[in-house]
Amino acid sequence: MTRADDVHDPPELMRDSLDHCVKCTICETQCPVAAVTPLFAGPKYVGPQAERYRTGDRSVDHTLDYCSSCGICTHVCPQGVKIAEINSQARAAMKKERGMPLRDRIISRPTLMGRISAPIYPIVNWTLGFRPARKMMQAVLGIHERAPMPVSAPRTLRRRLKKRGQSPPGSRGTVIYFHGCSAEYYEVENSLKVIDVLEHNGYRVLTPRQGCCGLPLQTNGLFDDSRRYVRRLVSQLQAPGPGIPIISSSTSCGLMLKREAHEILGVDDPSLADIGSRTYDVCEFLLDLHDRGELRTDFQPVPERVPYHPPCQLRGHGVGTPALELMRLIPGLEVEESGAVCCGVAGTYGLKKEKYDVAMAVGAPLFEKVRGMEPPVAVCDSEICRWQISTATEVPAVHPVALLHRAYGLS
Repeated sequence: MTRADDVHDPPELMRDSLDHCVKCTICETQCPVAAVTPLFAGPKYVGPQAERYRTGDRSVDHTLDYCSSCGICTHVCPQGVKIAEINSQARAAMKKERGMPLRDRIISRPTLMGRISAPIYPIVNWTLGFRPARKMMQAVLGIHERAPMPVSAPRTLRRRLKKRGQSPPGSRGTVIYFHGCSAEYYEVENSLKVIDVLEHNGYRVLTPRQGCCGLPLQTNGLFDDSRRYVRRLVSQLQAPGPGIPIISSSTSCGLMLKREAHEILGVDDPSLADIGSRTYDVCEFLLDLHDRGELRTDFQPVPERVPYHPPCQLRGHGVGTPALELMRLIPGLEVEESGAVCCGVAGTYGLKKEKYDVAMAVGAPLFEKVRGMEPPVAVCDSEICRWQISTATEVPAVHPVALLHRAYGLS
């Protein structure tokens, strides 16, 4: 399988692209954060406009930290200016200069937090649901008391896979499953459903031991640590052998390997290029199978009406909305796209005390849409967006593969 977007601009062209800005303000009108708060001066100002006045490692604009890194500005720019990437690099320089809060160092390491929580998951889950404890977390760490937090699973994915046994040989070949941190420690059932669906379609699924992709570190400005994480992950995903397709069930983590580690962090490594070129979002991969007439369509009816929200990171993959097309293959399932720009959480952005209200304002149209439909579940490709939707609306949110799993009769 190949994609037209396998070749990307080298990192040195990120800043050079700012000279293509014609100040048309399209990025300003499409920015979900600038639309709800005056605290952010907007992507054009803090991006290509302010970049011309930055020298060395110094940043000139404190409002830059209110950019959520959703990436919408880059995708709507008609001139190809890498606005979001410029903003990310400038924010890292700004934080390096001004210092990094302890909170940002903690929440940007989900693997560490997962490992600490796993042995004492009942206590952790109880604490995160106990309002006085959350108020204390807000006062001490600056994590908002109502921000969405994941629920630790009783057993990690690694433990479940050990009990489950090896994936059987597949009639169509072998794939590597890049599940990400959340699927290892929190959404374990979702990971197992992804494996089930891939096996049902004739693939042997390898799940090598793997760490964090470094994306939370990157979005919080910890570039050096992020580069170490991504290089270690690349080595882990190479271990099973060359040329094997890599399937990701996290839109943000998959995008890190496909593009962001190179474009934003400047990791210029042939190994990363190799891994990125064979990394596919799970719905992208399954839709490719369908387009070639190879996807199993032995679906049972699912007579429900559900909202689907394509997350911001999905735009960066350049593959459209494959989940929407897959779900429309299921008899009886009525899927309505949200029409919302963003859920607001943007990774760790919406967890922060000073940005929580901004995140909720950005996501308000989505939350209103979900509540208004009164669905049994909402559907979204991104795990953190699912947590945001569930917390804000009290409607359970699931990955699109969960509906495919159900329609296949694999539950």
